[in-house]
Amino acid sequence: MPLQRRDFIKAAAASVLIPSVGLASERRRNRRNSRRGQATGNVSFVTNQPAANKLKLGLVTYNWGKDWDVPTVIKNCSETGFAGVELRSTHKHGVEITLDKKRREEVKKQFADSDVTLVGLGSACEYHAADPAVVKKNIEETKAFVRLCQDVGGSGVKVRPNGFPKDVPVEKTLEQIGKSLNEVGKFAGEHNVQIRVEVHGRGTSEIPHMKSIMDIADNPNVAVCWNCNPTDLVGEGLEHNYNLLKDRMGTIHIHDLTNEKYPWKELFPLLKETNAPSFTGWALLEDGVVPKDIVAAMHENRNAWNELVK
Repeated sequence: MPLQRRDFIKAAAASVLIPSVGLASERRRNRRNSRRGQATGNVSFVTNQPAANKLKLGLVTYNWGKDWDVPTVIKNCSETGFAGVELRSTHKHGVEITLDKKRREEVKKQFADSDVTLVGLGSACEYHAADPAVVKKNIEETKAFVRLCQDVGGSGVKVRPNGFPKDVPVEKTLEQIGKSLNEVGKFAGEHNVQIRVEVHGRGTSEIPHMKSIMDIADNPNVAVCWNCNPTDLVGEGLEHNYNLLKDRMGTIHIHDLTNEKYPWKELFPLLKETNAPSFTGWALLEDGVVPKDIVAAMHENRNAWNELVK
């Protein structure tokens, strides 16, 4: 075991980028390494590898995979070179907090037997409501997703802010969201699961507000899910805004890379330079516009990815 581990580390350090296609054996090796970390109590998403060595393309089932069951998700991701997936709640895959123990074990085995990594679960849990009972309900639901994530072999749960309630001071809402994240982050850390806070919501998606939330949510198990929003470009621009959150980065939600509305060529150098201990390297594609041929679009995005990371 020690010899295999040293060989793996040497190989990772010697590479410039993980090769983009034909990597079934590499992915299986990475997954085994992740399992070893979980077995020893280390959270698998904390790594000291250079960021450029760990950029990985994955899919969010919103919206391109919303009508696929788990075997179809795995098949289509494997065939197109998407190395991982975030399963968004309420979609056909059916990986929900209502699953019983047997079904959770089946889902875990399906991914373990494939070359596709279950990166995590995408919840709609949010903590901005003016009603404390609603906030508490979302916190408890988040904890249920954390337990589910651990049971099915994922490494993180995506949550979000979703705007500011009326007649409540902005600063109060930001503090409330941050404190709620600390509570769920502590719980998730006890289960080797990361909390990933999507940059989301009217007003709350503005980067200075996200920075305020993350400054309050100082639990190291709470990380940012950068969402590639138009608001990333306001003020002093993308690089400045990204740098406000880069030390807390966890995952990235990208969109259709063949659409140049977002400055991908400006973003990817920033991703390659990100070395936050919470950064998983996963860039997960989600897009509201569903193409006629989703698999063909995934192939096209894989080609665009190759150009951006080379």
